[in-house]
Amino acid sequence: MILDGKKVANELKENLFKRIDALKKNKIFPCLSIVLVGNNPASQMYSSFLSKTVKKYDLDVRVHEYSENILENELVLEIKKLNEDENVDGILIMMPLPKHISEEKIIDTILPEKDIDGLTTVNIGSIVKNKDCLCPCTPKAVMTILESYKVDIEGKDVVVLGRSAVVGKTLALMLLNKNATVTVCHSKTRNLKDKTLNADILISAIGKPHYVKEDMVKKDAIVIDVGINKLNGKTVGDVDYEKVEKTARAITPVPGGVGSVTTTVVVDTLVSVVEKKFLHKKG
Repeated sequence: MILDGKKVANELKENLFKRIDALKKNKIFPCLSIVLVGNNPASQMYSSFLSKTVKKYDLDVRVHEYSENILENELVLEIKKLNEDENVDGILIMMPLPKHISEEKIIDTILPEKDIDGLTTVNIGSIVKNKDCLCPCTPKAVMTILESYKVDIEGKDVVVLGRSAVVGKTLALMLLNKNATVTVCHSKTRNLKDKTLNADILISAIGKPHYVKEDMVKKDAIVIDVGINKLNGKTVGDVDYEKVEKTARAITPVPGGVGSVTTTVVVDTLVSVVEKKFLHKKG
């Protein structure tokens, strides 16, 4: 079975348009600020793509572009201005930042309630404590796909390949919070195949094209491919899709899988932030 990210995204979109209409009837217009530093082509491309996506929902999006040479303390001041701007509901920083700027410091300058990427120390800590918070968008997209297809996580052996703060570690915590038994594998993991063959659900987020082969996947496992890579001019995932599909019970394609849901989750998070603010004001 194909776990169709586009289908899941479309379901989310239907619900989002209804929620946005309800906000507009109350004269509330969500606004996202995107912070872009320097001339990184991938960041510029993603920023442009994200802007177009948000605008499709008739929401306000502002891209704040800064020179590659901006000083760290200057960028901190710019983020603080966005924090203080009541018209800005969410802030997204395009990564990576120039080497002379601490990504952690910049992320932690964002108010946790405006942190659309869910990467501030406060939000990550809240995931650890299983508290309501803003979660990183890619792990949230994975959880949304599993939920949409009614995949039972509780008690299942889940193996996550990759331990980045943006995906692997955070996703492992979110799965633990749903009572999965989670193993996180990385570049220093020994006997990797033994571990992946034990997985009821295998999730790969390592950024290596076609790394996960058929002989690494248990029969009837569910495979979630978070990777987006280029191979011979084509966009492919971490999983050798054509071969693994024959073994897996269900699998996400690339493209058309997790990535399709992630951008919709960004909008969903922004709208949730605004709804919470509106309810707080009413209360």
